[in-house]
Amino acid sequence: MKNKYIIRRYLLFALALFVNALGIAYITKASLGTSPITSVTYVASMFTPLTMGQWTIVLNLLFVLLELPFMTRKQVKEDLRMYLSQIVITFFFGLCIDLCMYLIQGLVPVSYLSKIGNLLVGCVILALGIALEVKADVAMMAGEYFVRVLAKRFRRDFGYMKLGFDWSLVLLAVLLSFGFMGGLYGVREGTVIAALLVGPIVHFVSPWYRFVDRWISSGQVPSVPSEAGSEQLHTVITIAREFGSGGHLLGEMLSKRLGIRLYDKEFIHLAAQKSGINEDYIRRNEQSIPSFWLKCILAAGSERSREWSLSPDDVLFVAESNIIRELAAQGPCIIVGRCADYVLQHRPKLISVFCYADPESAGRRCTEEYGIAADRAQAEMTRVNRNRVTHYEYYTGQKWGEPHHYNLMLNTGSLGLQTACDLVAELYQRQENGSGQVE
Repeated sequence: MKNKYIIRRYLLFALALFVNALGIAYITKASLGTSPITSVTYVASMFTPLTMGQWTIVLNLLFVLLELPFMTRKQVKEDLRMYLSQIVITFFFGLCIDLCMYLIQGLVPVSYLSKIGNLLVGCVILALGIALEVKADVAMMAGEYFVRVLAKRFRRDFGYMKLGFDWSLVLLAVLLSFGFMGGLYGVREGTVIAALLVGPIVHFVSPWYRFVDRWISSGQVPSVPSEAGSEQLHTVITIAREFGSGGHLLGEMLSKRLGIRLYDKEFIHLAAQKSGINEDYIRRNEQSIPSFWLKCILAAGSERSREWSLSPDDVLFVAESNIIRELAAQGPCIIVGRCADYVLQHRPKLISVFCYADPESAGRRCTEEYGIAADRAQAEMTRVNRNRVTHYEYYTGQKWGEPHHYNLMLNTGSLGLQTACDLVAELYQRQENGSGQVE
């Protein structure tokens, strides 16, 4: 990475810290409690001469010191820049908190409704800051780094470790409140609301920051290695589909017509081998997220946090993504679902298809071809499509079914599968013959 991009990332990270501090200040000024991560510093500031920002500096420096016993010398040496940067970040963040508390000192909501409004505004601002911090991807707050160290040392899921860490701080804040002030102060319903809302909001707003990608990176598209020394790559077809639109059937038709492999249900066995996860678990949970809200809370919408997670859902996604790349490298093929259009998005010769259908046509296919009872078809379509939407959007940050992400949007209800097959096959032949290129 060039120096100018590193500097820009640090500038973006500094902006993110200020936005985080502003969000924390708004949440705190709502007088309904503060966010879990700042609960101890807020309570401590209520019965000592130090401000909330000053206590933030003290506590985070303590985290920096506590990290060392859980790190090996090799880890400290390899991650020295990140480790030392916590010190500078700690002082800057503490100053930002005090500055933001000063800037909005005149904000004193009186009614309970205005306090809730203030709290929600703070949650949104904090989420915007966290998403910006993740986008910068150049440094870490001491609390987050401390959890990362513990997760690595004890080989635990980062998300659950972070959740336990945050609520341990809340418990400590409660004990400090009762011990020094004789009652519960600084920890209220706002603390719980912030813990439940910020993560999902981060996940929702993260895709908005893609406009800064070119500013913080070269913007170059990763190159795809040539195969067998040939510069001419083969074509891969990916099919995303609504339930009942016949995407798998279309894949079968294309496979027979073009004479290339189809991969769909085979992924269950391949993913089990790759990830070590039981096939029954994959069959039940593949392309769905058992608790979308919980995963957003655990990961705070952070792609970076997800990289440290060891949850079965994340391991499965990574395993299937690797399988998709391996299969695409082996030869021309058709891949159904599994976010394949996203995984292979930088491939030069890719035909990405999205199949959809009107409710009547989809319902009829569900009953006639899938064997689903007519009175259950609509509910099953809604359930499966909802799972596919949340799975795709959680792992890709992109909108499922967005026309601009695909080469072909096929309404199989009005076109019919045969016409759809003809269109895709014609585009495939043009690609393979070099007479046309998909843009």
